[in-house]
Amino acid sequence: MGLHEECGVFGVMGKKAEPMAELVYYGLYALQHRGQESCGIVVNDDGVFSSYKDLGLISEVFSKEVLSHFPEGTMAVGHVRYGTTGGNTRKNCQPIEVNHQKGKMALAHNGNLSNALELRDKLELSGAIFHTTSDTETIAYIITRERMKTPSIEDAVSNAMEYLEGAYSLVLMSSAKLIAARDPYGFRPLCYGTMSDGTYVVASESCALAAVGADFVRDILPGEILVFH
Repeated sequence: MGLHEECGVFGVMGKKAEPMAELVYYGLYALQHRGQESCGIVVNDDGVFSSYKDLGLISEVFSKEVLSHFPEGTMAVGHVRYGTTGGNTRKNCQPIEVNHQKGKMALAHNGNLSNALELRDKLELSGAIFHTTSDTETIAYIITRERMKTPSIEDAVSNAMEYLEGAYSLVLMSSAKLIAARDPYGFRPLCYGTMSDGTYVVASESCALAAVGADFVRDILPGEILVFH
């Protein structure tokens, strides 16, 4: 069996509303080698999330017509998937979106958890209902659960990381913030850069930064959580 890079994540946060879906499209296109099963984009337009996800390559899923239906926004996250856990079905496409008492979230994840089944069992016994078979939904549930107890989404991510074991990098979007996080061992790559107008870009690889005209700033450190707002 050959080595697989296991998914690509991409996130962007600007200072004004613009066609973010197109920006994410080019970023994901540069990350296509990391996953060819499915892809998805979620755009944040002043707290209103618009998304499209499907099986297939970026160029197949996101036609000009599909991209034209996205509103402009100040933030967006995207994902290309190579399935490490769960089947290749539309339900397992990312980013995963969650609406909860304190707001909403869109999560894109690269990697896999060694304790995913154990966490999922505990969540199901406490009443959680799962719609997918991917590790990403387990992570989303834990972050959401912690968000109910904490004053901020970054605190929730920090608390959630105490429970997660394995290799992962995360790009998460709330109504007002873009968050990037990397597992404590730095098994999965994640970096960020900036564009000339001050837009922040987060990606699995620096080639995706270059694809949208962003300059590489640095790799996100193992165990680090970066908050853009």
